[in-house]
Amino acid sequence: MLNVTAPDTATRPLAPDVEQAEAAIVEHYPRLVRLAYLVLPPSLGRNRRVLTAHSLTQRALPRGRRGVAPVDVRGGVPAQRGEPAGADSGYAYVRLRVLRSALEAGVPLTFRSLPLRGQLPAPLPRVWGLRLFPRAGGAEELALDQWLATLGGPGRAACVLRALEGLSEPEVLRVLAEAGVADPAGAVAESGDPAHDALFSSPEFDPCVLQARPTDLLRRRRFARASLAGAAALAVCGALLALPGGGWGSDGPAAPPYALNAAAQAALDPGQLVRVAPAVWRTSSRTDYSAWPARGDRAGDTGLLRRALAVWARPGRAVVVSATPGTPSGPPMGPAQLLFAGTVDQAVVVLMYDGLRVVRYAEPRTGTAGAALDFARTDGASADTATGLVLSRVDGNVRYLTAPWITGAALRDLLKPAEAPAPLKLTPDGVTPPLPGPAPGGNCTSWNALSLTGDGATRLVTDLGELTPARLTSGAPGAARDVTEAAELGDWARIACLLPSVRSHGVRTVNAWTYAKQPLPENDGTAAWLCTRAETWQGTADRVQAQFLAPGAPGAAQAAKAEGSPACGPREPRVLAGVLWKSRAGQWYVLAAGSAQFASLSVSGGGVTGSATGNRLAVKAPEGAQVDLTGKLTDGTKAGVLR
Repeated sequence: MLNVTAPDTATRPLAPDVEQAEAAIVEHYPRLVRLAYLVLPPSLGRNRRVLTAHSLTQRALPRGRRGVAPVDVRGGVPAQRGEPAGADSGYAYVRLRVLRSALEAGVPLTFRSLPLRGQLPAPLPRVWGLRLFPRAGGAEELALDQWLATLGGPGRAACVLRALEGLSEPEVLRVLAEAGVADPAGAVAESGDPAHDALFSSPEFDPCVLQARPTDLLRRRRFARASLAGAAALAVCGALLALPGGGWGSDGPAAPPYALNAAAQAALDPGQLVRVAPAVWRTSSRTDYSAWPARGDRAGDTGLLRRALAVWARPGRAVVVSATPGTPSGPPMGPAQLLFAGTVDQAVVVLMYDGLRVVRYAEPRTGTAGAALDFARTDGASADTATGLVLSRVDGNVRYLTAPWITGAALRDLLKPAEAPAPLKLTPDGVTPPLPGPAPGGNCTSWNALSLTGDGATRLVTDLGELTPARLTSGAPGAARDVTEAAELGDWARIACLLPSVRSHGVRTVNAWTYAKQPLPENDGTAAWLCTRAETWQGTADRVQAQFLAPGAPGAAQAAKAEGSPACGPREPRVLAGVLWKSRAGQWYVLAAGSAQFASLSVSGGGVTGSATGNRLAVKAPEGAQVDLTGKLTDGTKAGVLR
């Protein structure tokens, strides 16, 4: 069953997603922590209640990946984007999770059943050497605290929901029932008279405004001395066991751990770096990074290259290391190939290639503090995907190193397809000037891409947060082509703002395919259905999205998405998706479209029943209908929606 909500003008998610829940926790954090603190049993002590309240609130974030769409897409038709859900939907959800966890924390542990999540000790937050507790109140607050200690957990929860949350008695009963309280009515009866409800807002019960005192200092000193002695004894025993022929058994033909490996030593020697001649790419059978020559004004700096290789082999704690998904970050297996070494803006950059990865080492112009090491997987690269590498990102600007076969470069704004790209002047080493990154300032009012000409083609690439820019293409699966036509640029202008959903996932190429066009009911124009497939270098985490482009809408609406699916690709060159759409006259429709392989479509559920011959369907539906969409291929087999 699939939740179908409104298009761009009226989207209503059915449940808060991870990002919405996080926003609710951050916005209402003091309120949620106070709620947990008051519901927790006073027998825990004030210090432990404070830390437990913070832990339960932070653990109220639901499990799942960030960016999961708020609409359930398990088998039906997701909706277009539009109005957000109610302002309190995310807060009510996390409040219920906090309340349930606080009630679970008050249940005694037994050996008869597994512990509940709220009963387990939380790893964070932790405070060492200090005891934290709220500021002391007056006699009235003390009397209220003592009275709360006489109540059970459900009774305290009923008090808090009434006093802090301002809920009516029916609402309190409902929330307690959802939290798993066996007798909500009894808890409400136990909660007493609301005459002193205003005291619940006192600093006495605010675990976010705290006082600190030391723990037992003498006992801490004794414990530290005992721990130090134990660690020293353990280190001595480990060293004895690790001696050759000692406690862990023989390593066979492996060299002793203190021996030097010849291949490893060669990989650390800057004199062994492979340097390709400038004209090799013209005759080489491979036009990937292995054909790039060594460039840059510091290509002969032996000291710099030695530091870069040493950090690659064993980065220190101060080195910031990053790797695209699926990229190993270990040392080189042998001498690497030097691609670039030079001064770029305020840093010195070294690019190296070992056949599987491109590695970027960067350090300040003076000193080595703040050095960084980045890895990007590049196996299987070709002339189409080895067109450039990111040299630096400074103040929102990106500077690229282009392939030796690139003869021209230009900057194009994808959101302005009618404008001609602005030509760029490359340095003799193939370095571009600093270019504004995509969506500068975080707002998608423009999306910059780099148009690279060379080797008989013009390719469009964009920065998605990787060392390697992602190539943008258009066309059916297996027949993707470079984005050069006006219609293709027009489609990319309406879907470019969806590219952040695949940022920093090791994306190699992003292809956009217009798989269907659909005349809308009531003569409201013609809509287009697109499928975008972001293929990754690791090849197992490709991301697929189906988009609906309504006439006159400024951008596309996401209709469905999937990760790791073969749909919309050469292995399964088909796709089916649908949305709930509202006509200009106010009538709601279920719209669906599949690729040319679909012979018929059908929809059912939510008071909607209909079918259509061909790969397009439009059926009237009530607002907020939940339907199930299926299709039948030309060979007679059934196929479902993208998921």
